[in-house]
Amino acid sequence: MQPPRSLIVTIVALFFIWGGLTSLNDVLIPKLKGLFALSYTEAMLTQFAFFTAYFIVSLPAGVLIARVGYVKGIVIGLVTMALGCLLFMPASTLGVYAMFLGALFVLAAGITILQVAANPLIAQLGSASTSHSRLTLAQAFNSLGTTVFPPLGAMLILGSTPGADDSTDVSIVGETYVAMALVLAAIAAFFWIRHRRLSLHGSETITLGGALPMLRRPRLGFGVAAIFVYVGAEVSIGSGLINYLTQPNVLGVSERTAGGLIAFYWGGAMLGRFLGAYLLTRFNPGSVLASFAGGAVLLVSLSGLSQGWLAGYALLAVGLMNSIMFPTIFSLSVEGLGLRTPQGSGLLCMAIVGGALVPLLYDAVADATSLSTALVVPTICYLLICGYGWWARQPAADLT
Repeated sequence: MQPPRSLIVTIVALFFIWGGLTSLNDVLIPKLKGLFALSYTEAMLTQFAFFTAYFIVSLPAGVLIARVGYVKGIVIGLVTMALGCLLFMPASTLGVYAMFLGALFVLAAGITILQVAANPLIAQLGSASTSHSRLTLAQAFNSLGTTVFPPLGAMLILGSTPGADDSTDVSIVGETYVAMALVLAAIAAFFWIRHRRLSLHGSETITLGGALPMLRRPRLGFGVAAIFVYVGAEVSIGSGLINYLTQPNVLGVSERTAGGLIAFYWGGAMLGRFLGAYLLTRFNPGSVLASFAGGAVLLVSLSGLSQGWLAGYALLAVGLMNSIMFPTIFSLSVEGLGLRTPQGSGLLCMAIVGGALVPLLYDAVADATSLSTALVVPTICYLLICGYGWWARQPAADLT
């Protein structure tokens, strides 16, 4: 059965939404850091709570989706996301940092289920030869969300009312996320009513125990490692951008202005993905991945070794290099998996926990030295991705 065009459009819209919600963490971090007087490392626990959900939930999500189907899995993910957003209200009312971390974990659990379902689904809705390009194009709309949400979030969350106290600032955070919960619930209802009759799933025999042995397949195993370091590098840079750009020796701007500039980081990723969707139909995906990762190494190194506008805008430009990395690594990794694609997707999404662990290392180095010195962490990550892209230039064999 050929899926309707409306299904593809709706799934692409989901990429936009979860990208935007994920990027709001970059605005939330400096807000919570100021409200609760946190160190860089303590503030980064927001990303730790968020991305740890990927590690814990991804494999069970792969099993769930294989059994109930992609569409029902997407609805479950949306409902879970809405619940996570609603939890921001009691966290704001009580003003407890740990409750914010719990709300972020639940929100991320929903996004994890959504990703495990949507990434392989969009890759399968068409020819296998163009799956790299198709997933990259869908991820471009994910980047559109990460471009649009931060400046809006900066106005709502960082743009405090003159004379407001801390309790008012905290309530603004809760109200913002509750509004998002209502939107997510409406989308879940629409998706369920419109597409509930579709049966799009992989295999009904998938188990948790059968997933981990698949890491012995080099194409997938190395891909999982590449996703780990990629998300870690992207989150480290994105989460630290406001603090980095506000430094007197970089741009010296206000937090609100820096929050708006984050749009250039995620906007570069969006433009790069639209461009990458074309390039991946013309050139070898592995070679394209290696080239973009090499560009990221050069830009991050240039930023760390310079000052002023050059340091600031070189780091913002890394978003352009990030653009094709996740979708290309993902599609290269699941090549040839066939009916076991949901398991492979679960393993790859589990590796997104890199967004929890690598930023902690980044901020530990920043606390001990400086934010500029800490850029050595994402530099190493991009070097490893460059190596994976070069190694994965050859087509993958089918899983037997």
